Amino acid sequence: MSIKAMMATILQNQLELRGVHSLTPSDYEAIIEQLVEQLRELELSLAARELAGKHEPK
Repeated sequence: MSIKAMMATILQNQLELRGVHSLTPSDYEAIIEQLVEQLRELELSLAARELAGKHEPK
């Protein structure tokens, strides 16, 4: 089982504990895919900001 599949299962379990039962397995997979992509973008943005901060003239 892939990490994304495990994350989708965890998300499904947590939402079901909170009363959400209307999503399909593919919905959970799509949500995880979007979260992973957003985390990648955030990581790149933070790294770029860090590099820009190191290269600022003093």
